[in-house]
Amino acid sequence: MTPAVEFKDVTKRFAGAASPALDHVNLTIQPGELVCVLGTSGGGKTTLIKLINRLHDPDSGTVLVNGRDVSTIDPVTLRRGIGYVIQQIGLFPNMTVAQNICVVPKLLKYDKARCDEIVQEMLQLVHMEQSANKYPSELSGGQQQRIGVLRALAASPPIVLMDEPFSALDPLTREALQDEVKNLQQKLNKTIVFVSHDMSEALKLADIIIFMSAGEIVQMASP
Repeated sequence: MTPAVEFKDVTKRFAGAASPALDHVNLTIQPGELVCVLGTSGGGKTTLIKLINRLHDPDSGTVLVNGRDVSTIDPVTLRRGIGYVIQQIGLFPNMTVAQNICVVPKLLKYDKARCDEIVQEMLQLVHMEQSANKYPSELSGGQQQRIGVLRALAASPPIVLMDEPFSALDPLTREALQDEVKNLQQKLNKTIVFVSHDMSEALKLADIIIFMSAGEIVQMASP
């Protein structure tokens, strides 16, 4: 089976930094795994996932997605095939929920009927069917983050990256969204790479936990 994501001796250093953000990292993530990346601040967690979708490029080593070296893939094309959810949600305030969900399907030239179908399918997954025509400002923080997750899933990418998506939410909302992400991952069989600061979140969600410090993988194992 071809790994969903593979790092081969990857190093990344930022200008002016005393030490590398990633230091000779080797890593294999299999299709359908939910992998949580934990570690100290500045340990390399966010840099790791940004190398997967080419928001950064490595200084040395190779990053592969579905067996292909990402340096050989146009960054825009690559990102359209990888879902991305961030802490700040990033919904477009001037667009309705339906329009936000269909940003990538429209870029991929899906017709209106298929976009409408995707919106209904996605909203049914989180029981928000009545929210299609609402604007982000009309939703709670938890609802906005749900739409952020759905937008990342809308074009059915095989890989979804999540960078501390729930850290700004209250504990009850956060727990509900953790349950939803786990259910969606199992139902849709996505490969998810999930950055977190929260060990209990990782233990609840992950098939595999990666612990990083000073740009290195200290440990990688099941919960």
